[in-house]
Amino acid sequence: MKLRAHLLPRFCWLLLSVLCLLGSGSMAFAQEEGGGAAGVAALGAIMMVFLLIAAAMYVYVSLALMTIAKKTNTENPWLAWIPIINIILMLNIAKKPLWWFILCLIPLVQIVFFIIVWMAIAEARGKPNWWGILMIVPFVNLIVPGYLAWSD
Repeated sequence: MKLRAHLLPRFCWLLLSVLCLLGSGSMAFAQEEGGGAAGVAALGAIMMVFLLIAAAMYVYVSLALMTIAKKTNTENPWLAWIPIINIILMLNIAKKPLWWFILCLIPLVQIVFFIIVWMAIAEARGKPNWWGILMIVPFVNLIVPGYLAWSD
């Protein structure tokens, strides 16, 4: 989840940059003067759809993390809704030391530590720890938090 949450803003900026470059290039080579407004409107519509999908994913992962915290009797499950602080909630669920929070902020190192944390979260829910390893598989990582939260 956090791996996806950290990659999502980077992907958003990359997508925005590409769309701006494409939009500005089409406006520069346009033969008509009034064609730029349609490109800007299309870019705005694409970004709005992307932001709605990102918001829906954030709500889904926050609900799943809050449910996991409640089922593991972890204090303060509402921390799942606060963007950076939910890492501390994940560490509490996984019963890992809080100084790992600093390691989770280091790029590239965070990938390894989030996999270890998700493996421990899976074990806290009574599931095999390989469910945590599945968090590095694209599109499967959308299923893992829901499975850990709402399965028996």
